[in-house]
Amino acid sequence: MRNNLKNIAVLMGGYSSEVNISLNSGAVVCDALDKKKYNVYRVHILKEGWFFVSETATKIPINKGDFSFDTPEGTIIPDAVFNTVHGTPGEDGYLAAYFELLGIPQTSTGFYEAALSFNKRDCLSVLKNFGVKCANSYYHNEGAPIDIPAVITTVGLPCFVKPNRAGSSFGISKVNTIEEFAPALAVAYKEDHEIIIETALVGTEVSVGTYNHSGNVKAFNPTEIVSENDFFDFEAKYEGKSQEITPARISEAETLKVQAEAKRIYSLLNMKGICRSEFIIQDGEPYFIEINTTPGLSTESIIPKQVRDAGMDLGEFFSGLIEGVLND
Repeated sequence: MRNNLKNIAVLMGGYSSEVNISLNSGAVVCDALDKKKYNVYRVHILKEGWFFVSETATKIPINKGDFSFDTPEGTIIPDAVFNTVHGTPGEDGYLAAYFELLGIPQTSTGFYEAALSFNKRDCLSVLKNFGVKCANSYYHNEGAPIDIPAVITTVGLPCFVKPNRAGSSFGISKVNTIEEFAPALAVAYKEDHEIIIETALVGTEVSVGTYNHSGNVKAFNPTEIVSENDFFDFEAKYEGKSQEITPARISEAETLKVQAEAKRIYSLLNMKGICRSEFIIQDGEPYFIEINTTPGLSTESIIPKQVRDAGMDLGEFFSGLIEGVLND
């Protein structure tokens, strides 16, 4: 250790299609964290290996036995981990379980809660039992026979075909006709062998960031999503084909209602850290779509915009998440 500051490893990368998005998120966190408060270490979690990436871009392998790595100042075991790994293994609970076994605090939610929320089908099934409004849905596994007329009877047209366990809109298609089903299934199965087919709700799409502050669940102002495309797909999210308006252009009553529902879902699922919940407000009522437990933190992402809208400094907000797990 080169001083008495806390050693913080910022994890980024992952094994999914979201790897580059995660690398961007991690870079934003590294840049924002106060170097007078923390020793910040950039860590890449990749299929080809786990590496501490030095200031000279040298990749130094991580010892997975205790998550230690060598630096010019000596061998480091982080005091805490800031997890920005989207998809597997950062968002589905694997890394959370690993760090819990090692006794290293990490900023995202626990392993079971992460696994549950990452599986859209399981998460929806749980929340529906608590009265959370959701779209009608139909589940299917790759290789099983599918009765498309039965699907249409259940969810109607148009509908969305989604991979069950993926993010950043990878593998999602909007289906308007029966002829579009087969191509949509093929796209979804490139990302996951389980899919979910949902009614296309009609209304205003909003995204709400939630986090725990000193034991109280807080919700940011909702962000309204206005896509230039048919829905909020990858191009709309990351290539400028959408407007993301914070605060959302919805009534005060709708704002309070969707914030309350986002906080209720955060508590029902026993979340921690920063999460982002997606809703469609249809006829004044918020319908839950999904929750992200390691939401995007890159410059194009919604959470940093909501933090700034709340008058908060990004570095201070990230520091608050770290201090929360260090003092837990």
